[in-house]
Amino acid sequence: MLRFGTPTHRNPGLCPTCQHSRRMESDRGSVFLMCKLSFEDSRFAKYPPLPVLNCVGYKPKEAEPFPEARVP
Repeated sequence: MLRFGTPTHRNPGLCPTCQHSRRMESDRGSVFLMCKLSFEDSRFAKYPPLPVLNCVGYKPKEAEPFPEARVP
């Protein structure tokens, strides 16, 4: 089973930190990274082979602001 952050997992590359990526888990517990850009652009595979080390669609996920920085 693929578990991110465990010593036995190989580096999945850019996908886990990309805002176009979605983590999918099967009923059997297998984990996949789906590229949401694949729905709009045929250049992107729905489930790209990992590791993805270079991608023209890569956009880093925006960091959550610190609680004290939020405006009510």
